[in-house]
Amino acid sequence: MKLIQSPGEMTRWSKKQIKNGNSIGFVPTMGFFHEGHLSLMRQAAKSADCVVVSLFVNPTQFGPNEDFAKYPRNFERDTDLAKNENVAVLFAPKPEDMYPDGFQTYVSVNDISTGLCGASRTGHFTGVTTVVAKLLNIVQPDIAVFGQKDFQQLAVIRRMVKDLHMDVQILGHPIVRESDGLAKSSRNTYLDQNDRETSLCLYRSLQLAREQVKAGTRDTVELDERLKKFLGQYGKVSLDYISFVDQVNLLPVNVVDEDTVLALAVLVDNKVRLIDNGFLL
Repeated sequence: MKLIQSPGEMTRWSKKQIKNGNSIGFVPTMGFFHEGHLSLMRQAAKSADCVVVSLFVNPTQFGPNEDFAKYPRNFERDTDLAKNENVAVLFAPKPEDMYPDGFQTYVSVNDISTGLCGASRTGHFTGVTTVVAKLLNIVQPDIAVFGQKDFQQLAVIRRMVKDLHMDVQILGHPIVRESDGLAKSSRNTYLDQNDRETSLCLYRSLQLAREQVKAGTRDTVELDERLKKFLGQYGKVSLDYISFVDQVNLLPVNVVDEDTVLALAVLVDNKVRLIDNGFLL
């Protein structure tokens, strides 16, 4: 595995692969790899001749009171894990190379980024789309793989790629979960033993909603009320949102159908923000 830090060197490497007829699969990450990240790398390897993984904790997608400074990092461990997945290049740029002095160009995707997490994380998705646009421009992949746990992020990036005619295929990969259902996340490391149990409220809410839909309840207002009552049993959980949305445009829906995604976000013990989502049919 080759370690590259310079954006220019990364692009030169990619152009050489393209010239040689090799396709490139790309997995953008912020590091601190877990099984979810590794599954994205494996998906990329199935879809392309060589895999590039970026490791960059992107400062522009964190708000002023969010966890940029304490976001978990372990470069040596990440490097070893990527090597074991036959990654061709680990691209780990420096912040000053991604955002040089005088940087003033941002990419914004409007309506689809304003609800769900966008409502409580002002500017977050502008940071995401800007860095992803830059990474796609630098790496020049044929395909890029994103996890469905960040469902809104996936939808926003697909919208950006379509709107800007970017020549890359965006693949969504299913959520990877712990044996008890908790979606794998780097932020799970913030949870102590009690909070870890509490965090299962997200997956249990999804399961409850699916049971209700299977039993015949399709009205989202009724489902919303039942889920709020259920989550109210967890004393250490503050609800950010419960949303029933269309999988493409993320607009709210009144009746559950095959395109409906239930998206949830909570704050556990007033310190750890967790998200989850899933189809109900």
